[in-house]
Amino acid sequence: MDPSINVLGTALKTCSDDPKTGWFRDGCCNTDNTDRGVHTVCVVVDDAFLTFSSSAGNDLTTPRLEYNFPGLKAGDRWCLCASRWKQALEEGCAPPVDLEATHRRTLEIIELSVLEMHAL
Repeated sequence: MDPSINVLGTALKTCSDDPKTGWFRDGCCNTDNTDRGVHTVCVVVDDAFLTFSSSAGNDLTTPRLEYNFPGLKAGDRWCLCASRWKQALEEGCAPPVDLEATHRRTLEIIELSVLEMHAL
């Protein structure tokens, strides 16, 4: 597992325990080399983002119990793929980011200044 450090250089905070999120379903946006999607951005989803994600081929509202995924609703916090967040940004519907709960590996894909403009 990559060290649990956030984009601000301090200890990674929990993103969500309800629903339980993260690549490891540990509540944090931790990652490692098996996480090809880089699920490292802690966001608060809203209806605009959920609609965008569904139209882009990733329905996040429907429960998928075989993956321990409860389905999301507006207001839920979730560890999102960095590339999906960046795509949503380009489409004008990027959800707000919790910088303290966003893993530093995100910075390989998104600049800190961009994340800061969308911080909670």
